[in-house]
Amino acid sequence: MTELRSLQMLPKAHLHAHLEGSMRPSTLTELAEHYEMIVPETSGYGDFPAFSAMYKTAATVIKTADDLSRVVSEVVEDAALDGAVWIEPSFQPRMHTATFGSVEAVVEIVVDAAAAASNAFGIGVGLMIAGDRTEPPANATENARLAVKFKDQNVVSFGLASDEAVGPAEWFKESFDVAREGGLLSAPHAGELAGPGSVVAALDVLGADRLQHGVRAIEDPELVKRLADSTVCLDVCPTSNIMLRVADSFAEHPLRELLDAGVFCSVNADDSLLFGPGLLDEYELCRSEFGFNDELLARIARSSIEGSGAPSDKVLAWSASVDEWLASALV
Repeated sequence: MTELRSLQMLPKAHLHAHLEGSMRPSTLTELAEHYEMIVPETSGYGDFPAFSAMYKTAATVIKTADDLSRVVSEVVEDAALDGAVWIEPSFQPRMHTATFGSVEAVVEIVVDAAAAASNAFGIGVGLMIAGDRTEPPANATENARLAVKFKDQNVVSFGLASDEAVGPAEWFKESFDVAREGGLLSAPHAGELAGPGSVVAALDVLGADRLQHGVRAIEDPELVKRLADSTVCLDVCPTSNIMLRVADSFAEHPLRELLDAGVFCSVNADDSLLFGPGLLDEYELCRSEFGFNDELLARIARSSIEGSGAPSDKVLAWSASVDEWLASALV
């Protein structure tokens, strides 16, 4: 049997994980039954709108501050179990304002729960507050101002989710200006449901430091070269891309081609509740489906750490730990 290094022991950051979509299936079932709800479906979506609707329905099982705190804690614990040294879950606080009364109240619950989970499970936790392309841009700007307000409580990045075709980047320039001027990383979704033009807009209009997905940049060789010449990291989610038909199969997924071109890429789970694999599973799939060797997997892990919103001293230490993993004996 071929000896392989443990991918669980590989230090890595999880940079593309939606909070509610990373809920444990058992927690979804338990909360739904507790509130005498029908357990929401988490499979069978045929397109992105159906997937999005399913996601929002799943989030309705969160009805109290304890519920929301529990989800945060379990998401952090699962990342730790997968060998993550840092997790940066994304959430859209407006999804819960009907329950908790205000956007700020939602953020307060999440930041407190994240700090407690970080201490409990011994990994770093940063938070990404996101705007939603399907909502008015003014909502995203308010979210950005709130994200900056909570910067000292480990909010480190600002994102933009939902269908790229519905809300172009230009509508959200103000919100990202606010976030970047406030010292947050810019990490919008782009290059998933729309092509290279969406990636260019995210770079030029939103000042992206990272791109959630970004894989359709492969359709434009000049754009790939531009990314390779930059420090922008693509937060790639292979299983998500296949299940939402961004790529037809692992064999046709562009991750290896992007890496071969010199583009920084991290590997992530996106929404494990709906797609199945968690962070460690995605790394294992990179080994089994893409045939990545340990040098390439270490490079991906290092990119995830260096592209994160973690403190610089932690980034240096964790990057060195990746080198130590690669230098370790096979087991």
